[in-house]
Amino acid sequence: MIERLQSIEDRYNKLNELLSDPDVISDSNKLREYSKEQSDIEETVTTFREYKEVTEELEGAEQMLEEKLDSEMREMVKMELSELKERHEELTQKLKVLLIPKDPNDDKNVIIEIRGAAGGDEAALFAADLYKMYSRYAEMQGWKTEIIEASYTEIGGYKEIIFMINGQGAYSKMKYENGAHRVQRVPSTESGGRIHTSTATVAVLPEAEEVEVDIHEKDIRVDTFASSGPGGQSVNTTMSAVRLTHVPTGTVVSCQDEKSQIKNKDKAMKVLRARIYDKFQQEALDEYAANRKSAVGTGDRSERIRTYNFPQNRVTDHRIGLTIQKLDQILQGKVEEFIEALIIEDQTNAMKQADA
Repeated sequence: MIERLQSIEDRYNKLNELLSDPDVISDSNKLREYSKEQSDIEETVTTFREYKEVTEELEGAEQMLEEKLDSEMREMVKMELSELKERHEELTQKLKVLLIPKDPNDDKNVIIEIRGAAGGDEAALFAADLYKMYSRYAEMQGWKTEIIEASYTEIGGYKEIIFMINGQGAYSKMKYENGAHRVQRVPSTESGGRIHTSTATVAVLPEAEEVEVDIHEKDIRVDTFASSGPGGQSVNTTMSAVRLTHVPTGTVVSCQDEKSQIKNKDKAMKVLRARIYDKFQQEALDEYAANRKSAVGTGDRSERIRTYNFPQNRVTDHRIGLTIQKLDQILQGKVEEFIEALIIEDQTNAMKQADA
């Protein structure tokens, strides 16, 4: 571990030199590449430098105990030694986490697709609840949310809603929401007061850059049509809505949220690129099925990951067995407790695999 950390620090020092090189400064691509690489390893280097300092102080304190000291000084050294050992262990664990290979998508924006599944109108209403929950969570994180496409129901739910979250590290947290979410409650449309169970699916896709997905214009069929609103009524008599079909993969994306055909095509293209990128990723992940089973963040989208029980005001995440009796707060966007627990579980699994 120390050798790996030392090589990372050496690379960090080399990047410092490169970023001062006039040839690099004049090359915007290299400057951006080296700056990002340095930023990515900065926390690891800072932590490693503190680790080395604490290790040196720890060795010094242990040597002092071997010398002839009066009782008061010996107690002081013992107290310092105890604090240093505790800090040394904290830094060791932190470095192990920092050395876990980082998901290359973690820093990206995300495209989230929520669909009402089993449960009809109630599932569509729950899809709307999930959208509000994620919108409020994004706001708490300082991220921006933008609707790309929405298919409404007459009672105010969503058959489907696709939206984008723009923010540093959005995918690193939102990827854990990927899967089927189940709700248990008495529907507002139910006169008998019986509890119904409905589900909605959430797909979280990292935004793909053009350089990551090679999509040729000749492979895309573009159709335009008049957009419609809730209940199917026409809200735009111009042909502003856009449907893109990627012929080689059969991927279809529609967008009618904007009044401008150009803006709708641009939004649809972002979703199309993300879906194709995700398709390639899923195919690669399937080759490592055993590894996928141990990772909480990359499960099958049909897998039930969480239950929202209204009568008991509780939410349970089935992947880690965590139950929180704050359903009302969680639906207001306070979902961080689940996400942090899932991140820790993921890191713990990764460390166990690294040690195996």
